[in-house]
Amino acid sequence: MMVDGGFSFQAKCRNRVMFSLGTFQNVSVPVNGTVHAVVSRIPADVSFLTLQFHTHHRNVTLSYTPIPLYGSSVTAADAGLLSTLTLSQTTVSWFLKTPDGSSAAGVGVILPYTSADPVPGACNQEFPLEIDPNIYLQYNLFETTITFAPANIGYGRGESPPACDVDTDSSTRWRLVYELYQYFLPEGDLSEQSLISSLERAANVQNMQDNGRKVVSLSSHDRTQFSFSSLPGQGVIFSVIVRDPVLNTSASYIPVHTYACSFNSTLDGCSDLGRVSSKVFFTVMGLAGLFVCFVGHRFFKCELFCMGFCFMAFIFFVLITTTTTLEYDIRLALTALMGVVGGVAMVMSWWRFGSVMACVLVVGLILGFLISSIAFFTPLGDIPIFHNDVVFWVVFACIMVFVPLFFIRWPREGNIITCGVVGGYAVVLAVNAYTYTSLSYITLDVLKRLLNHNFSRAFISVPLQDIDFIMITVWVVLGVSGIVMQLYREKSRPFFPPSPYVMWKQERERRKTNVLDPSHHKPSLSARILGRIRQLTQRTEPAGETTPLLF
Repeated sequence: MMVDGGFSFQAKCRNRVMFSLGTFQNVSVPVNGTVHAVVSRIPADVSFLTLQFHTHHRNVTLSYTPIPLYGSSVTAADAGLLSTLTLSQTTVSWFLKTPDGSSAAGVGVILPYTSADPVPGACNQEFPLEIDPNIYLQYNLFETTITFAPANIGYGRGESPPACDVDTDSSTRWRLVYELYQYFLPEGDLSEQSLISSLERAANVQNMQDNGRKVVSLSSHDRTQFSFSSLPGQGVIFSVIVRDPVLNTSASYIPVHTYACSFNSTLDGCSDLGRVSSKVFFTVMGLAGLFVCFVGHRFFKCELFCMGFCFMAFIFFVLITTTTTLEYDIRLALTALMGVVGGVAMVMSWWRFGSVMACVLVVGLILGFLISSIAFFTPLGDIPIFHNDVVFWVVFACIMVFVPLFFIRWPREGNIITCGVVGGYAVVLAVNAYTYTSLSYITLDVLKRLLNHNFSRAFISVPLQDIDFIMITVWVVLGVSGIVMQLYREKSRPFFPPSPYVMWKQERERRKTNVLDPSHHKPSLSARILGRIRQLTQRTEPAGETTPLLF
């Protein structure tokens, strides 16, 4: 699609903005107005141009014509157009406006490419534009999906584009290679200034290679749709670079950004990510975790309650989310209630049956779950084989079950290690309720995979920034200090406290068999209660005359 500067609209347009190749330009779109973007003095070796325009969250319409038409315009917060050039063309024009007539401000840049460079989106068969260099992004609570059109090999000015799907040999577009990149914005920073400066570091090929993180490389035979784990509140820029390995050239699609939340929503928007209910829930959980981290083994019943709470709450939240459509706050309240039931049940099972090993094995499963989640939080989780649900859950379960085996040989040490590691992570989750940290996705990604069957195809990489390294340090310090303190304090004590019910039964049996014990001759508690009731309810008969008779 090619447009020159000969429109009569150009003379009438007062909102004209002159661009220089490769230079970012701030642009403001007025209310009910149209901006005329123009670039001139295009070098003769340039075969095509891409114009990309980015706003913080408002949609803009970028078109080849003054009045946007279907097939010649695109509307998005990250919009782009590609214009091929004729032999003598030195000027190109585009037009910007907002779809609802409101004002908008953003930044744009025009990038030049030669005839040797691949043409992004030139083999498009899915989207309205004839040549579509845009990346289309959709997100939900679980995953963010990007889609783009295949590219074609480069061609010179005035030449016909090579056929897209006639042959598949090395002289066609099937030789092209695509690379997907991510660039993470500073954690918790939703400002427009941060986005604009980040886009300038990710707009072209070289900048994205230097500053971004390559996620995957694929051939022209692979699908052009990929999913990533959604990170609400975390800004991410996605970009696709297409390479021609024969000519050693490359070109960039239009980068697209997302915060996985809405700036226009009054409910659950980007400015209101932290729910009050979540803050209360995780604050209490963090305080309990701090208690368990340092004195959990000493107060064994409290530790069992906390571990039983976590075990039951996690299972119940998964069940109630997959089977009902209740609001989040209601689900969280019911989860907390069932967590209390689970905690009480675990304490009562130990109190009644006295099976320490059974309870400690449940504690070991919780530690195994966390260790397995940590393992898949690393780049190991993005290995293609683990995108298969069967492989993932088998390996995950094996790691999770292997950890409690350690507890069979060293139950006290294993229980104390669990108190330190799990208690420290609970503190991390409490901090995450108030300030964003990527460490919450250690367990959240596993929860997403349980709740969403399509999440297995998503890439789960998350950024580790300053706050994350601080929280890792806090977690390690809490865990190590809690483990060392409890091992030192408990070294001269019994491994585990005895069950109160078992102790009571043993004491009762001792009383029955030991006749020298004074308590052996005492009536039972029930007999004493019944005797006391008789004393209170029966009337005492008068004793009568007690003086001896005189004869």
